[in-house]
Amino acid sequence: MFDVASRSEHAPALARARGRLALRFVRRGGGTVLADLLQDGCLRVRFPRGQGCMAVTLNTTGGIAGGDVMHTSVAWERGARASVVAAAAERVYRARPEDAPARVETRLLLGPGALAEWLPQETILFEQARLDRSLVVEMEPDADFLGLEALVFGRTARGERFAHGSLADRFIVHRGGRPVLHDAIRLSGAVGDVLGRAAVAADAAAVATLVKVAPDAEPLLARLRAVLPDFAAASAWDGMLVARFVAPHGAALRRGIVAALGVLRDDPLPRTWLC
Repeated sequence: MFDVASRSEHAPALARARGRLALRFVRRGGGTVLADLLQDGCLRVRFPRGQGCMAVTLNTTGGIAGGDVMHTSVAWERGARASVVAAAAERVYRARPEDAPARVETRLLLGPGALAEWLPQETILFEQARLDRSLVVEMEPDADFLGLEALVFGRTARGERFAHGSLADRFIVHRGGRPVLHDAIRLSGAVGDVLGRAAVAADAAAVATLVKVAPDAEPLLARLRAVLPDFAAASAWDGMLVARFVAPHGAALRRGIVAALGVLRDDPLPRTWLC
């Protein structure tokens, strides 16, 4: 007789996605060019025309599941100017109880006088998703960095919420070898109850941190505050500007981020952000 339970116990483990992406930009002939590229597994990159030196990252799996591992590293050599954006919002799907958290690690290195933008779109956490994510930036004192990390706690337009699961998220910036920013979020279990607390997120469904670290960052504060929605605030000190968003839903978060980027960037917004 066919033994369903026995077959389940001996079923092979599910395949897990692995991705690695490495880019290096250099200054050459009065402009910036790509000097090195490595793309492996599910991570890919494209270079659209007419948008300056810009890399658009892709995850060919269409989302992230428990146990997946993604590594990205980007280097801007002396004087290089380039933007790295994502083709679409990332989705982190429900994990099985036996799955390890999905791991997403990003490391950015900025040389002297480099101008770097790290502008992925939102990461959407589905119910019972488990994610361990880190973004580490190492930059020279005279480099210019604009970076964003955004989280959406479920697709609220479809009545979904990230109520249970786990999230460990770190956003770290070192300038000249000195730590200037260390943001960390750690949630687990009944995360919806925690997000509902007034001192945490007051039941907001989307959050983001937008950071500009540059010699001319502080004078931008007044212009940035003038365009921020009422669910966002900004501060500036010691050559760094930080804006935080705690939005009622993902669409509102995106509108607020687009308005802020319009102030903090000299060039038109990447087309991926206008879709």
